[in-house]
This record gives sequence, C-alpha cells and structure tokens, in this order.
Amino acid sequence: MLIRKVRDVIPSEITGHELYLNRREFIKTTAAVGAALLIPACDSAPPADSGRMKLSGSRKSELSTNEKLTPYKDVATYNNFYEFGTGKSDPAQHSRNFQPRPWTLTVDGEVSKPKTYDVDELLKLEPLEERIYRMRCIEAWSMVIPWVGYSLSELIKRAEPNSRAKFVEFTTLHDPRRMPGQRGPVLHWPYTEGLRMDEAMHPLTILCVGLYGEVLPNQNGAPLRVVIPWKYGIKSGKSLVRIRFVEKQPLTTWNRAGPHEYGFYSNVNPAIDHPRWDQTKERRIGEFFKRPTLPFNGYAEQVAQLYAGMDLRKYF
Repeated sequence: MLIRKVRDVIPSEITGHELYLNRREFIKTTAAVGAALLIPACDSAPPADSGRMKLSGSRKSELSTNEKLTPYKDVATYNNFYEFGTGKSDPAQHSRNFQPRPWTLTVDGEVSKPKTYDVDELLKLEPLEERIYRMRCIEAWSMVIPWVGYSLSELIKRAEPNSRAKFVEFTTLHDPRRMPGQRGPVLHWPYTEGLRMDEAMHPLTILCVGLYGEVLPNQNGAPLRVVIPWKYGIKSGKSLVRIRFVEKQPLTTWNRAGPHEYGFYSNVNPAIDHPRWDQTKERRIGEFFKRPTLPFNGYAEQVAQLYAGMDLRKYF
C-alpha cells in the first residue's frame, strides 16, 4: 500500500456548486423514504450562536496538520448526527435546546477502577490540546477541524483495563425526549461504536471536548466525543455517556445497519469503495476541486503498522 504524508495532498477535479446542493437535497429525500438506514453519520458543523463558550488554556499539539481550517460556520452547520435528524442542517437546528450539563460519563467493564465522571471533572483531568485533524466522511466529503481535547489513552490508563479488555465500546446518550431523531427507527439506538485497544490507546485518538477553542457545540457531539482521524467519521461517537472495556468485538450501529457497507474498522481507504460513494477522491467542504483520498486519511505514517498483515478488503 502506498503510504503518503499529509502534506502531499494535491487538489484535482471539479465538483460544481449545483451538484453539491443537489446532493444535499438527495440525501435528505433519501432519508425520508427510509434509505437513511444505510447512510452513516460522520460529523460536521453547528448552530447559530447558541451560547458559544471559550475553553481556556489549551496548548498547540505537534500532532496537528498545518492544512487550511474549514470555517467554523461550515463545521457548525453541515453535520451528520442522526440523533437530531438525518438532514445535514438538522443537528444544528434541532439541538438548540439540548442541555449538555449536567452530564456524566461511566467508564467500566473489564477494568480495575470503574468510575463515573462528571464532565467538568473530565475537562480538568489532563491539559487540553488543540489537535487540528483532517476529518473524512464516508460520504466522500472532508473538513479540517481544530478539535480540543486530550489523548483518550490518559483516561484509559486511569481505568486500569485488565487482560480481558481487548476492545472499547462507546455509547451515545439515548433520550428521545432530548434527541428527537431517536423517536424514529432510522438506526438502532443507542448509537454504539468501538475500537480495538491499540487503536483506542494510539496518541492520535482523543477524547474531545471542544473545537475552535470553544466548548463543543451540541450538533458536534456535546459535551464530549471521541475523535479518530484516520477513520471515517462514523467511528467518532458523540455525546458519550459510557465507555466500556470488553473482551469481544462490540457490535456497532452502522455495522448492524449495513454489515456489507460498513465494516468494524472503517479506516479511510481509497482502494475500497462504498457501494454508493467512490472513495478514491473527496470534496473538501468550501473548496471547488476534488482531491485524492489518502490512505488512512493521510495518517498512514502514524497508524499503518496497526494493521500490518491484515487483509484490509476483508477487515474494512
């Protein structure tokens, strides 16, 4: 597999603005007739100014890309977060009254020190870093987002996983009263995702509490989410209420909805097309040209060794 660096990204080919708008409408319509069952949730942007709050004291990270940032207004208004609706603008519109506090996160399962954390305790657990990562959706669009958080490994080490802990399962809040998208059978609720232990412990994987130096907006997964930059956005569980360490590979929401379309690993791979989306190229939000998709979203140098010897067509 050809491994390329982040800085090698080259723009090419045009995607017209009209096509862009038509596609948004197509996805919304598709969801309405039920096909949404096979369209995943990745991530993207937010609402109006529904109480934006600064996060102080975050430091820059050497693990950041120096690519041009996607504007905040795009990161906050073009989202996949089906708990608030299947349209790209639904999360920003339908999460305006969502209250992400008080909030707790339970860390349990195969660990020596299970614990339930208050979100404000999590904010103080480790120094916050700004991690500027590329974010790639399986729908073949991408962004560059300045997340704020710290390595998930720091929280994992505190839990002291035992020898039976092979995987980590992430569970999103299930509360249809607060998340109107959960009132319909679009997906199996609650939303669950998972990682292998070595993926969860990798320095690039972060527990995220903000973006653009501010508290994480509701539509982006407030008050906390996980971010794994070399995987498609569907792997980054939002509005987390539980992190559980388990012995067997957990069943994830999108793998359950379409096992032939959404694999457990979901690593960004231009060599493996999705049935509906060509993965060889991607459209960076806000740009006019398409660009080649990079293996592992440009992070192959850091993570390809995690999958050495694996058949990535089988373990997609």
